[in-house]
Amino acid sequence: MNDLPLTHGWLPIVIQAVAVLVIVVVIWRTPSRFWLHWILLGITSGAALAGVAYWFIHSQALADGPAVPALWVWVAATGLVVVLAITNWRTTRWGRRSAALAAIPLCALCVAMTVNAWTGYLPTVGAVADRVTGAHLPNEVDEATVQDMLRRGERPTAGTMVSVKIPDDASGFRHRDELVYLPPAWFASNPPPALPAIMMAGGEFGTPRDWPTTGEARATADAFADKHGGNAPILVFVDTSGEFTNDTECVNGPRGNAADHLIKGVVPYVVAHFGARPQAAHWGFAGWSAGGTCALTTTLMHPDMFSTFLDIDGQLGPNAGSKTQTVARLFGSDLDAYLAFDPQTVMARHGPYDGVAAWFAVSGPGQPTYRPAAATDTPTAPVDPDSLDTEHDAVAQHLCSMAGGYGIECAVVPGNGGHSFTTAARVFADALPWLAGRLGTPDVPAVALPGAPR
Repeated sequence: MNDLPLTHGWLPIVIQAVAVLVIVVVIWRTPSRFWLHWILLGITSGAALAGVAYWFIHSQALADGPAVPALWVWVAATGLVVVLAITNWRTTRWGRRSAALAAIPLCALCVAMTVNAWTGYLPTVGAVADRVTGAHLPNEVDEATVQDMLRRGERPTAGTMVSVKIPDDASGFRHRDELVYLPPAWFASNPPPALPAIMMAGGEFGTPRDWPTTGEARATADAFADKHGGNAPILVFVDTSGEFTNDTECVNGPRGNAADHLIKGVVPYVVAHFGARPQAAHWGFAGWSAGGTCALTTTLMHPDMFSTFLDIDGQLGPNAGSKTQTVARLFGSDLDAYLAFDPQTVMARHGPYDGVAAWFAVSGPGQPTYRPAAATDTPTAPVDPDSLDTEHDAVAQHLCSMAGGYGIECAVVPGNGGHSFTTAARVFADALPWLAGRLGTPDVPAVALPGAPR
């Protein structure tokens, strides 16, 4: 059961078919007068509910791409069955009443499954069970166990996941426990060898567990280490929200000082506790969706701490709706605070960068577009976030063009998939050789960005 897929296959089809069957039972052989009054009211209510859901998702910038049409169908169906359950209660027998009541959670479940298939967030039944129970990941240990392994000279054949409690003294940001992946080479000596590190962030709704599980980052890193004598970067799976529904976009503001947590909390902790190499040349940042924007913004703001980033389907900058809504929601209507985290403004204020490189991955087909680091006197001009096409390719092409003019080598690389963690997992596997080689991972050769000349 744990391996049953939830984003495709027979299980989602069966659940949706059962929901349709139950709805048919509810409305079967109803009088024409009932159709005229209550079913038409239910259809109208369902359509209104779908419209409100569409408006809310768009207004709150909860998604980077358009939802699948099936989502609105199931939202509307949920509104319909709620009306039918209420209107059927006094006029029908218990069998039809029970069917009407059962239809409500079934339709709600179909909504949830459609959203899950759209994002690829929980791919299997086991993934749902793990989230509900809070089960530990395989080979997940605490720091005391890791130190004991070092003292005993134990070298695992695969990477080890370490749960860490990073203090929030420097940021005041209340966050959940985070995870650190240590490759087998980290256990080669005591003290461990100094390895590069990659900070990793997921979408606006999620947990630090998302990348190593749904994003398959742990399996990807293990496969990479197996080909390179146990060597791979340290992976740091961070909490940028503090709770599942809190979208900080990795900035400092009313929703929490997430940026300070990453810079003043996570990086010093990983260097001090796991011996990661502290120089910017050996730190990278990889993220998907809001996490991609986080990787972009954090690296541009702190080139003294990060030199390389992988932005998978990120936005033009921190995004919580329109520019006016973003300034109000994320920065308490402080325009100066917004500009301090706006990537376009940050690039223009910083001036030419030295030694920074970027991989912009975008969902959809196409060929890579490469731009060398060629600082110019007239780099690409900034654009208004409300005027730029929100398609990921258009956003990435503009950012890469602008970054190239400020001395940042970059490439826009199609991910040949939708805006989902499934695509993000594949992109990370493709980009890891470039990330690891560029950051100076032992026994890992440097490779060029896609599309770069030989």
